[in-house]
Amino acid sequence: MLSTTPRTALGRSKERGSGDRNDLYEVLDTGLICHLGVVVNGCPMVVPTGYGRIGDTLYLHGSTGARSLRAGGDGEVCVTVTHLDGIVLARSVFHHSVNYRSAMIYGRARLVTDPDEHLEGLRALVEQLAPGQWDYVRGPSRKELAATAVLALSLEEASVKIRRGGPQDDEEDYGLPVWAGVLPLVTSWGAPEPDSVLPEGIETPVHILHRE
Repeated sequence: MLSTTPRTALGRSKERGSGDRNDLYEVLDTGLICHLGVVVNGCPMVVPTGYGRIGDTLYLHGSTGARSLRAGGDGEVCVTVTHLDGIVLARSVFHHSVNYRSAMIYGRARLVTDPDEHLEGLRALVEQLAPGQWDYVRGPSRKELAATAVLALSLEEASVKIRRGGPQDDEEDYGLPVWAGVLPLVTSWGAPEPDSVLPEGIETPVHILHRE
Protein backbone atom coordinates (compact mmCIF):
# COMPACT_ATOMS: atom_id res chain seq x y z
CA MET A 1 0.00 0.00 0.00
CA LEU A 2 0.98 3.63 -0.53
CA SER A 3 1.52 5.67 2.60
CA THR A 4 -0.29 9.00 2.83
CA THR A 5 1.66 12.16 3.68
CA PRO A 6 0.56 15.80 3.77
CA ARG A 7 1.95 16.19 0.25
CA THR A 8 0.25 13.11 -1.21
CA ALA A 9 -3.12 13.44 0.53
CA LEU A 10 -5.78 14.22 -2.10
CA GLY A 11 -7.76 17.39 -1.52
CA ARG A 12 -10.22 17.00 -4.42
CA SER A 13 -11.74 14.01 -6.24
CA LYS A 14 -10.58 11.70 -3.48
CA GLU A 15 -12.56 8.85 -5.04
CA ARG A 16 -10.04 8.79 -7.89
CA GLY A 17 -7.13 8.13 -5.57
CA SER A 18 -5.59 4.69 -5.27
CA GLY A 19 -3.57 3.39 -2.35
CA ASP A 20 -2.55 0.25 -4.25
CA ARG A 21 1.20 0.22 -4.88
CA ASN A 22 0.61 -2.04 -7.91
CA ASP A 23 -1.33 0.82 -9.54
CA LEU A 24 1.73 3.03 -9.03
CA TYR A 25 3.93 0.42 -10.70
CA GLU A 26 1.48 0.09 -13.62
CA VAL A 27 1.43 3.83 -14.28
CA LEU A 28 5.23 4.03 -14.17
CA ASP A 29 6.00 0.84 -16.07
CA THR A 30 3.72 1.66 -19.00
CA GLY A 31 4.98 5.22 -19.35
CA LEU A 32 7.85 6.59 -21.42
CA ILE A 33 8.37 10.17 -20.26
CA CYS A 34 8.14 11.79 -16.85
CA HIS A 35 8.27 15.43 -15.79
CA LEU A 36 10.89 16.33 -13.21
CA GLY A 37 10.07 19.37 -11.11
CA VAL A 38 12.93 21.14 -9.31
CA VAL A 39 13.71 24.60 -7.97
CA VAL A 40 16.69 26.33 -9.59
CA ASN A 41 17.89 29.62 -8.10
CA GLY A 42 14.53 30.09 -6.43
CA CYS A 43 12.51 29.48 -9.60
CA PRO A 44 10.52 26.34 -10.44
CA MET A 45 11.64 24.28 -13.42
CA VAL A 46 9.80 21.32 -14.92
CA VAL A 47 11.78 19.16 -17.34
CA PRO A 48 10.48 16.25 -19.45
CA THR A 49 12.89 13.33 -19.33
CA GLY A 50 13.19 9.57 -19.60
CA TYR A 51 13.16 7.33 -16.56
CA GLY A 52 13.32 3.73 -15.43
CA ARG A 53 12.24 1.80 -12.35
CA ILE A 54 14.04 -0.86 -10.35
CA GLY A 55 11.95 -2.04 -7.42
CA ASP A 56 10.92 1.00 -5.38
CA THR A 57 13.49 3.33 -6.89
CA LEU A 58 12.99 5.59 -9.88
CA TYR A 59 16.04 6.52 -11.96
CA LEU A 60 16.38 9.66 -14.08
CA HIS A 61 19.32 10.84 -16.12
CA GLY A 62 20.81 13.78 -17.95
CA SER A 63 24.00 15.64 -18.68
CA THR A 64 26.24 16.27 -15.71
CA GLY A 65 26.00 19.93 -16.67
CA ALA A 66 22.20 20.07 -16.65
CA ARG A 67 20.84 22.56 -14.10
CA SER A 68 17.83 20.34 -13.39
CA LEU A 69 20.04 17.37 -12.51
CA ARG A 70 22.32 19.44 -10.28
CA ALA A 71 19.32 20.93 -8.47
CA GLY A 72 17.58 17.56 -8.29
CA GLY A 73 20.55 15.99 -6.59
CA ASP A 74 20.67 18.72 -3.99
CA GLY A 75 17.06 19.23 -2.88
CA GLU A 76 13.43 18.17 -2.96
CA VAL A 77 11.92 17.14 -6.28
CA CYS A 78 8.54 16.16 -7.66
CA VAL A 79 8.18 13.68 -10.53
CA THR A 80 4.94 13.08 -12.42
CA VAL A 81 3.85 10.55 -15.04
CA THR A 82 0.47 10.86 -16.79
CA HIS A 83 -1.40 8.72 -19.31
CA LEU A 84 -4.29 10.34 -21.18
CA ASP A 85 -6.79 7.56 -21.97
CA GLY A 86 -9.70 9.51 -23.42
CA ILE A 87 -11.74 12.70 -23.60
CA VAL A 88 -15.00 12.61 -21.62
CA LEU A 89 -17.64 14.56 -23.53
CA ALA A 90 -20.56 15.63 -21.38
CA ARG A 91 -23.89 17.33 -22.05
CA SER A 92 -22.62 20.53 -20.52
CA VAL A 93 -19.30 22.31 -20.84
CA PHE A 94 -18.81 22.24 -17.08
CA HIS A 95 -18.80 18.45 -16.82
CA HIS A 96 -16.34 17.70 -19.61
CA SER A 97 -13.34 15.76 -18.32
CA VAL A 98 -10.63 13.30 -19.27
CA ASN A 99 -9.95 9.68 -18.40
CA TYR A 100 -6.41 9.32 -17.15
CA ARG A 101 -3.91 7.49 -14.97
CA SER A 102 -1.33 9.57 -13.14
CA ALA A 103 1.36 9.25 -10.51
CA MET A 104 3.14 11.90 -8.47
CA ILE A 105 6.31 11.16 -6.50
CA TYR A 106 7.86 13.48 -3.93
CA GLY A 107 11.21 13.18 -2.21
CA ARG A 108 14.84 14.12 -2.01
CA ALA A 109 16.63 12.61 -4.98
CA ARG A 110 20.20 11.46 -4.61
CA LEU A 111 22.97 11.61 -7.15
CA VAL A 112 24.10 8.05 -7.91
CA THR A 113 27.83 7.68 -7.36
CA ASP A 114 28.21 3.91 -7.11
CA PRO A 115 29.46 2.69 -10.53
CA ASP A 116 27.36 -0.48 -10.53
CA GLU A 117 24.15 1.33 -9.58
CA HIS A 118 24.94 4.07 -12.09
CA LEU A 119 25.14 1.48 -14.85
CA GLU A 120 22.00 -0.38 -13.72
CA GLY A 121 20.10 2.89 -13.56
CA LEU A 122 21.04 3.69 -17.15
CA ARG A 123 20.07 0.19 -18.20
CA ALA A 124 16.64 0.65 -16.61
CA LEU A 125 16.20 3.91 -18.50
CA VAL A 126 17.05 2.36 -21.88
CA GLU A 127 14.91 -0.72 -21.25
CA GLN A 128 11.95 1.48 -20.27
CA LEU A 129 12.03 3.07 -23.72
CA ALA A 130 13.04 0.03 -25.79
CA PRO A 131 13.03 -3.35 -24.01
CA GLY A 132 15.89 -5.52 -25.26
CA GLN A 133 17.93 -2.60 -26.60
CA TRP A 134 20.58 -2.47 -23.87
CA ASP A 135 22.00 -5.89 -24.74
CA TYR A 136 21.72 -5.24 -28.50
CA VAL A 137 23.80 -2.08 -28.84
CA ARG A 138 27.26 -0.95 -27.71
CA GLY A 139 27.44 -0.18 -24.03
CA PRO A 140 28.53 3.23 -22.69
CA SER A 141 32.22 4.12 -22.60
CA ARG A 142 33.95 5.54 -19.53
CA LYS A 143 33.83 9.01 -21.08
CA GLU A 144 30.12 8.68 -21.78
CA LEU A 145 29.42 7.44 -18.26
CA ALA A 146 31.37 10.36 -16.81
CA ALA A 147 29.27 12.80 -18.83
CA THR A 148 25.96 11.31 -17.67
CA ALA A 149 24.40 11.99 -14.30
CA VAL A 150 21.85 9.62 -12.78
CA LEU A 151 19.41 10.53 -10.03
CA ALA A 152 17.69 7.98 -7.80
CA LEU A 153 14.33 8.78 -6.21
CA SER A 154 12.56 6.57 -3.68
CA LEU A 155 8.92 5.70 -4.40
CA GLU A 156 8.12 5.88 -0.70
CA GLU A 157 6.13 9.12 -0.98
CA ALA A 158 3.78 8.83 -3.95
CA SER A 159 0.16 9.29 -4.93
CA VAL A 160 -1.91 7.80 -7.75
CA LYS A 161 -5.09 9.13 -9.35
CA ILE A 162 -7.19 7.33 -11.93
CA ARG A 163 -10.37 8.34 -13.73
CA ARG A 164 -12.37 5.89 -15.80
CA GLY A 165 -15.90 5.84 -17.16
CA GLY A 166 -18.31 8.20 -18.84
CA PRO A 167 -19.57 11.71 -18.15
CA GLN A 168 -21.33 12.64 -14.93
CA ASP A 169 -23.91 15.24 -15.88
CA ASP A 170 -26.42 17.11 -13.79
CA GLU A 171 -29.70 15.23 -13.56
CA GLU A 172 -31.64 17.90 -15.45
CA ASP A 173 -29.21 17.73 -18.40
CA TYR A 174 -29.71 14.04 -19.21
CA GLY A 175 -32.74 14.92 -21.34
CA LEU A 176 -30.84 17.33 -23.58
CA PRO A 177 -30.58 16.29 -27.27
CA VAL A 178 -26.78 16.29 -27.04
CA TRP A 179 -24.42 13.38 -27.72
CA ALA A 180 -22.32 12.43 -24.72
CA GLY A 181 -19.74 9.73 -24.11
CA VAL A 182 -16.03 9.01 -24.25
CA LEU A 183 -13.60 9.50 -27.11
CA PRO A 184 -10.85 6.96 -26.32
CA LEU A 185 -7.25 7.81 -27.06
CA VAL A 186 -5.25 4.87 -28.40
CA THR A 187 -1.52 5.09 -29.12
CA SER A 188 0.50 2.59 -31.12
CA TRP A 189 3.96 2.17 -32.60
CA GLY A 190 4.48 2.75 -36.30
CA ALA A 191 6.72 0.80 -38.65
CA PRO A 192 10.45 1.14 -37.80
CA GLU A 193 12.27 3.65 -40.03
CA PRO A 194 15.90 2.64 -40.74
CA ASP A 195 18.67 5.20 -40.42
CA SER A 196 19.49 6.71 -43.82
CA VAL A 197 23.14 5.59 -43.56
CA LEU A 198 22.39 2.06 -42.32
CA PRO A 199 24.40 -0.47 -44.36
CA GLU A 200 22.44 -2.96 -46.42
CA GLY A 201 21.83 -6.34 -44.87
CA ILE A 202 21.24 -5.19 -41.30
CA GLU A 203 17.80 -6.42 -40.35
CA THR A 204 15.52 -4.73 -37.85
CA PRO A 205 15.95 -6.58 -34.54
CA VAL A 206 13.00 -8.60 -33.27
CA HIS A 207 12.60 -6.56 -30.10
CA ILE A 208 12.06 -3.43 -32.23
CA LEU A 209 10.05 -5.07 -35.00
CA HIS A 210 7.53 -6.57 -32.61
CA ARG A 211 7.36 -3.80 -30.00
CA GLU A 212 3.94 -3.71 -28.39
